[in-house]
Amino acid sequence: MRPGVIEVGPQRYRETYGRYFEQFVVGDVYEHRPGRTITEADNVWFTLLTMNTHPSHFDVNYAAKTEFKRPLVNSPLTVAMLVGMSVSDVSQKAVANLGWKEIRMTAPVFAGDTLYAESEVIEKRCSKSRPEQGLVTIKTTGRNQDGVVVCDFFRTMLIWKQGCGPTED
Repeated sequence: MRPGVIEVGPQRYRETYGRYFEQFVVGDVYEHRPGRTITEADNVWFTLLTMNTHPSHFDVNYAAKTEFKRPLVNSPLTVAMLVGMSVSDVSQKAVANLGWKEIRMTAPVFAGDTLYAESEVIEKRCSKSRPEQGLVTIKTTGRNQDGVVVCDFFRTMLIWKQGCGPTED
């Protein structure tokens, strides 16, 4: 049987996702795949959807006059994509995201860049007020196709313990 599936009947399998609190080990690193290539349309749509009016994200003529010479990908889009890449590994069984901190944009991202993410388990502890849940803190790092770190951040989540919370039928 391959990891990530459970047998639900003879020659019948169901894909599983996420991790319960007990399955997180401090120091473990999860590589999130597949990567995601950011398109120009992704950047323009996200920029306009979020009402970010800075022309460095959607005005090619303006961007040509900057040090980057082309439009930058909107920083929150980079963060959102990296978070999204990590969901199936680290937060699919979360009750809630409790917060992000120390978000750093360490290199520019441009349309056409492919992002890859990985998350390291930094800390975990049982919840004092919710015995069926625990808190897990991870550090997610995003790299582009050349291996350059473009973003990193810490995220803390409230995660169900095994046997608790909603179950998949």
